[in-house]
Amino acid sequence: MASRKKTARKTANKDVTKKKTLRKKTANKKTPRGKLAPAKTKRGLKAGQIVLGLDAASVAPLVDEVMAVGGAAIGAYSEPLSGRPVLLASLPLKAVQPTPFQRDLSPTHTRRLAEKIDEAGSFLDPLIVVRGEDGRLWTPNGRHRLAAAKILGLQQVTVLISPDDALAYRILALNTEKAHNVKDRSLEVIRMARNLAETRPRTKELAFAQHFEAAEYLTLGIIYEQNKRFAGGAYSSFLKKVDRFSDRSLPVSIRQREDIAARLMDIDEHVKKIIDRLQKKGFKSPYLRTYVVARINPVRFHRAKKGETKPAMPIKSALTRMVGAVKKFDVNSVKSGELAIVAAMSN
Repeated sequence: MASRKKTARKTANKDVTKKKTLRKKTANKKTPRGKLAPAKTKRGLKAGQIVLGLDAASVAPLVDEVMAVGGAAIGAYSEPLSGRPVLLASLPLKAVQPTPFQRDLSPTHTRRLAEKIDEAGSFLDPLIVVRGEDGRLWTPNGRHRLAAAKILGLQQVTVLISPDDALAYRILALNTEKAHNVKDRSLEVIRMARNLAETRPRTKELAFAQHFEAAEYLTLGIIYEQNKRFAGGAYSSFLKKVDRFSDRSLPVSIRQREDIAARLMDIDEHVKKIIDRLQKKGFKSPYLRTYVVARINPVRFHRAKKGETKPAMPIKSALTRMVGAVKKFDVNSVKSGELAIVAAMSN
Protein backbone atom coordinates (compact mmCIF):
# COMPACT_ATOMS: atom_id res chain seq x y z
CA MET A 1 0.00 0.00 0.00
CA ALA A 2 2.80 2.43 0.94
CA SER A 3 4.63 1.77 -2.33
CA ARG A 4 1.45 2.50 -4.30
CA LYS A 5 1.06 5.86 -2.52
CA LYS A 6 4.69 6.79 -3.29
CA THR A 7 4.18 5.85 -6.95
CA ALA A 8 0.98 7.94 -7.07
CA ARG A 9 2.77 10.94 -5.53
CA LYS A 10 5.64 10.64 -8.04
CA THR A 11 3.17 10.48 -10.92
CA ALA A 12 1.29 13.54 -9.58
CA ASN A 13 4.55 15.49 -9.21
CA LYS A 14 5.54 14.63 -12.76
CA ASP A 15 2.15 15.83 -14.00
CA VAL A 16 2.55 19.14 -12.14
CA THR A 17 6.05 19.60 -13.59
CA LYS A 18 4.78 18.86 -17.11
CA LYS A 19 1.94 21.39 -16.68
CA LYS A 20 4.37 24.10 -15.48
CA THR A 21 6.70 23.40 -18.42
CA LEU A 22 3.76 23.51 -20.84
CA ARG A 23 2.56 26.84 -19.40
CA LYS A 24 6.05 28.34 -19.83
CA LYS A 25 6.27 27.13 -23.43
CA THR A 26 2.79 28.44 -24.17
CA ALA A 27 3.65 31.83 -22.63
CA ASN A 28 6.80 32.01 -24.72
CA LYS A 29 4.81 31.23 -27.86
CA LYS A 30 2.34 34.04 -27.11
CA THR A 31 5.02 36.70 -26.64
CA PRO A 32 8.34 35.52 -28.09
CA ARG A 33 11.33 37.34 -26.73
CA GLY A 34 12.16 40.38 -28.83
CA LYS A 35 8.80 40.28 -30.62
CA LEU A 36 6.03 42.89 -30.36
CA ALA A 37 2.62 41.28 -29.89
CA PRO A 38 -0.24 43.11 -31.66
CA ALA A 39 -3.32 43.94 -29.60
CA LYS A 40 -6.08 41.35 -29.82
CA THR A 41 -8.80 44.00 -29.61
CA LYS A 42 -8.93 46.45 -32.48
CA ARG A 43 -9.40 50.14 -31.66
CA GLY A 44 -10.03 53.38 -33.49
CA LEU A 45 -11.91 54.36 -36.61
CA LYS A 46 -12.39 52.64 -39.93
CA ALA A 47 -11.40 54.32 -43.20
CA GLY A 48 -14.88 55.59 -43.96
CA GLN A 49 -15.13 57.32 -40.59
CA ILE A 50 -11.89 59.31 -40.89
CA VAL A 51 -12.49 61.80 -43.71
CA LEU A 52 -14.09 65.13 -42.73
CA GLY A 53 -15.31 67.94 -44.91
CA LEU A 54 -14.01 71.46 -44.32
CA ASP A 55 -17.59 72.52 -43.61
CA ALA A 56 -17.95 70.05 -40.72
CA ALA A 57 -19.05 71.77 -37.50
CA SER A 58 -16.02 70.43 -35.60
CA VAL A 59 -13.47 72.13 -37.88
CA ALA A 60 -15.35 75.05 -39.48
CA PRO A 61 -14.23 77.54 -36.74
CA LEU A 62 -10.62 76.45 -37.29
CA VAL A 63 -10.95 77.02 -41.04
CA ASP A 64 -12.12 80.59 -40.35
CA GLU A 65 -9.15 81.20 -38.00
CA VAL A 66 -6.68 79.90 -40.56
CA MET A 67 -8.05 82.17 -43.28
CA ALA A 68 -8.06 85.16 -40.88
CA VAL A 69 -4.27 84.92 -40.34
CA GLY A 70 -3.47 84.50 -44.02
CA GLY A 71 -3.39 80.72 -44.22
CA ALA A 72 -5.29 78.13 -46.25
CA ALA A 73 -7.24 75.03 -45.17
CA ILE A 74 -6.17 71.93 -47.10
CA GLY A 75 -8.28 69.16 -45.63
CA ALA A 76 -9.69 67.66 -42.43
CA TYR A 77 -10.00 64.25 -40.82
CA SER A 78 -10.92 62.51 -37.59
CA GLU A 79 -7.78 61.32 -35.81
CA PRO A 80 -7.86 57.48 -36.09
CA LEU A 81 -7.33 56.66 -32.41
CA SER A 82 -9.52 59.12 -30.52
CA GLY A 83 -11.75 60.36 -33.33
CA ARG A 84 -10.94 63.99 -32.51
CA PRO A 85 -11.01 66.38 -35.48
CA VAL A 86 -7.76 67.60 -37.05
CA LEU A 87 -7.33 70.26 -39.73
CA LEU A 88 -4.50 70.08 -42.27
CA ALA A 89 -3.60 73.64 -43.22
CA SER A 90 -0.92 76.02 -44.43
CA LEU A 91 -0.02 78.92 -42.15
CA PRO A 92 2.33 81.91 -42.45
CA LEU A 93 5.30 81.43 -40.14
CA LYS A 94 4.57 84.58 -38.15
CA ALA A 95 1.18 83.14 -37.15
CA VAL A 96 2.75 80.21 -35.24
CA GLN A 97 4.60 80.47 -31.94
CA PRO A 98 6.24 77.70 -29.84
CA THR A 99 4.65 76.97 -26.49
CA PRO A 100 6.45 78.89 -23.72
CA PHE A 101 7.41 75.71 -21.84
CA GLN A 102 9.44 73.82 -24.47
CA ARG A 103 13.16 73.12 -24.25
CA ASP A 104 15.40 76.06 -25.15
CA LEU A 105 16.15 76.50 -28.83
CA SER A 106 19.47 75.00 -29.92
CA PRO A 107 21.02 77.18 -32.68
CA THR A 108 23.36 74.35 -33.69
CA HIS A 109 20.53 71.83 -34.04
CA THR A 110 18.38 74.38 -35.90
CA ARG A 111 21.09 75.18 -38.46
CA ARG A 112 21.81 71.50 -39.05
CA LEU A 113 18.10 70.75 -39.42
CA ALA A 114 17.72 73.60 -41.94
CA GLU A 115 20.68 72.26 -43.94
CA LYS A 116 19.24 68.73 -44.07
CA ILE A 117 15.78 69.95 -45.07
CA ASP A 118 17.38 72.04 -47.82
CA GLU A 119 19.43 69.05 -49.00
CA ALA A 120 16.28 66.90 -49.12
CA GLY A 121 14.49 69.64 -51.03
CA SER A 122 11.27 69.10 -49.09
CA PHE A 123 9.73 70.28 -45.82
CA LEU A 124 7.65 67.16 -45.23
CA ASP A 125 6.80 67.04 -41.52
CA PRO A 126 3.80 69.24 -40.61
CA LEU A 127 3.92 71.06 -37.29
CA ILE A 128 1.36 70.15 -34.65
CA VAL A 129 -0.59 73.30 -33.74
CA VAL A 130 -3.15 74.00 -31.02
CA ARG A 131 -4.95 77.08 -29.79
CA GLY A 132 -2.87 78.78 -27.14
CA GLU A 133 -3.71 81.54 -24.72
CA ASP A 134 -5.64 84.55 -26.09
CA GLY A 135 -6.44 82.61 -29.26
CA ARG A 136 -2.81 82.37 -30.39
CA LEU A 137 -1.64 79.38 -32.42
CA TRP A 138 0.98 77.35 -30.57
CA THR A 139 3.18 74.49 -31.71
CA PRO A 140 3.98 72.24 -28.73
CA ASN A 141 6.64 70.13 -30.45
CA GLY A 142 7.90 71.96 -33.54
CA ARG A 143 10.12 74.73 -32.23
CA HIS A 144 13.24 73.67 -34.13
CA ARG A 145 11.38 72.94 -37.38
CA LEU A 146 9.67 76.35 -37.15
CA ALA A 147 13.04 78.06 -36.64
CA ALA A 148 14.54 76.03 -39.48
CA ALA A 149 11.71 77.15 -41.76
CA LYS A 150 12.56 80.77 -40.95
CA ILE A 151 16.23 80.18 -41.78
CA LEU A 152 15.17 78.68 -45.13
CA GLY A 153 12.99 81.73 -45.81
CA LEU A 154 9.73 79.78 -46.16
CA GLN A 155 6.59 81.89 -46.45
CA GLN A 156 4.19 79.20 -45.28
CA VAL A 157 4.48 76.00 -43.31
CA THR A 158 2.11 73.02 -43.27
CA VAL A 159 0.46 72.25 -39.94
CA LEU A 160 -1.96 69.87 -38.28
CA ILE A 161 -4.30 71.94 -36.10
CA SER A 162 -6.18 70.35 -33.23
CA PRO A 163 -8.95 72.15 -31.31
CA ASP A 164 -7.91 70.13 -28.24
CA ASP A 165 -6.09 72.78 -26.16
CA ALA A 166 -4.83 70.25 -23.61
CA LEU A 167 -2.76 68.57 -26.33
CA ALA A 168 -0.17 71.32 -25.81
CA TYR A 169 0.67 69.75 -22.45
CA ARG A 170 0.24 66.07 -23.32
CA ILE A 171 2.23 66.03 -26.55
CA LEU A 172 5.61 66.59 -24.87
CA ALA A 173 5.42 62.98 -23.65
CA LEU A 174 5.58 61.87 -27.30
CA ASN A 175 9.06 63.31 -27.76
CA THR A 176 10.76 59.92 -27.51
CA GLU A 177 12.78 59.94 -30.75
CA LYS A 178 15.48 62.19 -29.27
CA ALA A 179 15.70 61.71 -25.53
CA HIS A 180 15.70 64.91 -23.50
CA ASN A 181 18.51 65.33 -21.04
CA VAL A 182 17.60 66.05 -17.43
CA LYS A 183 18.00 69.81 -17.81
CA ASP A 184 15.86 70.14 -20.95
CA ARG A 185 13.07 67.96 -19.59
CA SER A 186 13.09 69.66 -16.18
CA LEU A 187 12.89 73.14 -17.70
CA GLU A 188 10.01 72.08 -19.93
CA VAL A 189 8.10 70.66 -16.99
CA ILE A 190 8.53 73.62 -14.62
CA ARG A 191 7.60 76.08 -17.39
CA MET A 192 4.51 74.00 -18.07
CA ALA A 193 3.68 73.92 -14.35
CA ARG A 194 4.04 77.70 -13.98
CA ASN A 195 1.78 78.22 -16.98
CA LEU A 196 -0.84 75.83 -15.58
CA ALA A 197 -0.59 77.46 -12.14
CA GLU A 198 -1.79 80.70 -13.75
CA THR A 199 -4.51 79.20 -15.95
CA ARG A 200 -5.74 76.50 -13.53
CA PRO A 201 -4.69 77.71 -10.07
CA ARG A 202 -7.14 75.52 -8.15
CA THR A 203 -6.07 72.24 -9.75
CA LYS A 204 -3.89 69.91 -7.69
CA GLU A 205 -0.36 69.16 -8.86
CA LEU A 206 -1.18 65.45 -8.76
CA ALA A 207 -3.79 65.94 -11.49
CA PHE A 208 -1.01 66.74 -13.95
CA ALA A 209 1.20 63.76 -13.09
CA GLN A 210 0.95 62.33 -16.63
CA HIS A 211 1.93 65.67 -18.17
CA PHE A 212 4.90 66.17 -15.84
CA GLU A 213 6.02 62.51 -16.01
CA ALA A 214 8.13 62.59 -12.83
CA ALA A 215 7.95 64.76 -9.70
CA GLU A 216 11.70 65.36 -9.55
CA TYR A 217 11.55 67.26 -12.86
CA LEU A 218 9.57 70.00 -11.11
CA THR A 219 12.14 70.38 -8.34
CA LEU A 220 15.12 70.23 -10.69
CA GLY A 221 13.41 72.60 -13.10
CA ILE A 222 13.23 75.29 -10.40
CA ILE A 223 16.96 74.87 -9.80
CA TYR A 224 17.81 74.98 -13.52
CA GLU A 225 15.86 78.23 -13.84
CA GLN A 226 18.44 79.76 -11.51
CA ASN A 227 21.49 77.74 -12.46
CA LYS A 228 21.69 76.12 -15.92
CA ARG A 229 24.98 74.43 -14.95
CA PHE A 230 23.52 72.53 -11.98
CA ALA A 231 24.49 68.84 -12.00
CA GLY A 232 20.96 67.48 -11.77
CA GLY A 233 21.95 64.02 -12.91
CA ALA A 234 23.92 63.48 -9.70
CA TYR A 235 20.79 64.08 -7.61
CA SER A 236 18.25 62.26 -9.80
CA SER A 237 18.62 58.92 -8.03
CA PHE A 238 18.04 60.56 -4.64
CA LEU A 239 15.02 62.56 -5.82
CA LYS A 240 13.39 59.58 -7.55
CA LYS A 241 13.16 57.87 -4.16
CA VAL A 242 11.80 60.78 -2.12
CA ASP A 243 10.11 63.28 -4.47
CA ARG A 244 6.41 62.72 -5.12
CA PHE A 245 3.56 64.70 -6.67
CA SER A 246 1.69 66.88 -4.20
CA ASP A 247 -2.06 66.90 -3.49
CA ARG A 248 -1.87 70.67 -2.99
CA SER A 249 -2.82 73.18 -5.67
CA LEU A 250 -0.13 73.99 -8.24
CA PRO A 251 0.67 77.51 -6.94
CA VAL A 252 1.10 76.14 -3.41
CA SER A 253 3.11 73.10 -4.47
CA ILE A 254 5.46 75.26 -6.57
CA ARG A 255 6.17 77.49 -3.57
CA GLN A 256 6.92 74.41 -1.47
CA ARG A 257 9.22 73.05 -4.17
CA GLU A 258 11.06 76.36 -4.33
CA ASP A 259 11.99 75.86 -0.68
CA ILE A 260 13.12 72.29 -1.37
CA ALA A 261 15.13 73.47 -4.39
CA ALA A 262 16.86 76.13 -2.27
CA ARG A 263 17.87 73.49 0.29
CA LEU A 264 19.21 71.21 -2.43
CA MET A 265 21.26 74.03 -3.95
CA ASP A 266 22.72 74.78 -0.52
CA ILE A 267 23.71 71.12 -0.16
CA ASP A 268 25.36 71.25 -3.58
CA GLU A 269 27.48 74.22 -2.44
CA HIS A 270 28.85 72.02 0.35
CA VAL A 271 29.39 69.20 -2.19
CA LYS A 272 31.45 71.58 -4.37
CA LYS A 273 33.73 72.38 -1.42
CA ILE A 274 34.23 68.68 -0.74
CA ILE A 275 35.08 68.08 -4.42
CA ASP A 276 37.60 70.92 -4.28
CA ARG A 277 39.30 69.37 -1.24
CA LEU A 278 39.37 65.95 -2.91
CA GLN A 279 40.94 67.42 -6.03
CA LYS A 280 43.63 69.05 -3.90
CA LYS A 281 44.34 65.61 -2.45
CA GLY A 282 44.98 64.31 -5.97
CA PHE A 283 41.60 62.84 -6.94
CA LYS A 284 40.84 63.77 -10.56
CA SER A 285 37.89 61.48 -11.37
CA PRO A 286 34.97 63.04 -13.33
CA TYR A 287 32.69 61.07 -11.00
CA LEU A 288 33.63 62.91 -7.82
CA ARG A 289 30.25 64.64 -7.50
CA THR A 290 28.36 61.41 -8.17
CA TYR A 291 30.46 59.68 -5.51
CA VAL A 292 30.02 62.40 -2.88
CA VAL A 293 26.26 62.70 -3.46
CA ALA A 294 25.92 58.92 -3.21
CA ARG A 295 27.80 58.97 0.10
CA ILE A 296 25.51 61.60 1.64
CA ASN A 297 22.31 60.13 0.15
CA PRO A 298 20.26 58.80 3.11
CA VAL A 299 18.16 56.50 0.91
CA ARG A 300 20.89 55.12 -1.36
CA PHE A 301 20.39 51.56 -0.07
CA HIS A 302 16.59 51.68 -0.24
CA ARG A 303 15.12 49.25 -2.75
CA ALA A 304 11.45 49.85 -3.52
CA LYS A 305 9.23 46.80 -3.69
CA LYS A 306 7.36 46.08 -6.90
CA GLY A 307 4.39 48.41 -7.20
CA GLU A 308 5.49 50.56 -4.25
CA THR A 309 4.75 54.27 -4.74
CA LYS A 310 5.45 55.72 -1.31
CA PRO A 311 8.69 57.69 -0.90
CA ALA A 312 11.58 56.04 0.91
CA MET A 313 11.21 58.85 3.48
CA PRO A 314 9.66 62.35 3.49
CA ILE A 315 11.73 64.62 1.26
CA LYS A 316 12.23 67.26 3.96
CA SER A 317 13.56 64.64 6.38
CA ALA A 318 15.83 63.27 3.67
CA LEU A 319 17.25 66.74 2.98
CA THR A 320 17.86 67.30 6.70
CA ARG A 321 19.86 64.07 6.84
CA MET A 322 21.80 65.05 3.72
CA VAL A 323 22.77 68.36 5.31
CA GLY A 324 24.09 66.54 8.37
CA ALA A 325 25.99 64.02 6.23
CA VAL A 326 27.57 66.61 3.95
CA LYS A 327 28.79 68.67 6.90
CA LYS A 328 30.38 65.60 8.50
CA PHE A 329 31.93 64.29 5.28
CA ASP A 330 35.50 63.10 5.85
CA VAL A 331 37.64 63.50 2.73
CA ASN A 332 40.31 61.29 4.32
CA SER A 333 37.90 58.35 4.17
CA VAL A 334 37.75 58.39 0.35
CA LYS A 335 39.50 55.49 -1.38
CA SER A 336 40.49 55.35 -5.06
CA GLY A 337 38.90 51.90 -5.38
CA GLU A 338 35.52 53.30 -4.35
CA LEU A 339 35.71 55.92 -7.07
CA ALA A 340 36.54 53.24 -9.61
CA ILE A 341 33.39 51.34 -8.64
CA VAL A 342 31.27 54.48 -9.06
CA ALA A 343 32.83 55.08 -12.50
CA ALA A 344 32.07 51.49 -13.56
CA MET A 345 28.46 51.73 -12.38
CA SER A 346 27.99 55.05 -14.18
CA ASN A 347 29.04 53.68 -17.58
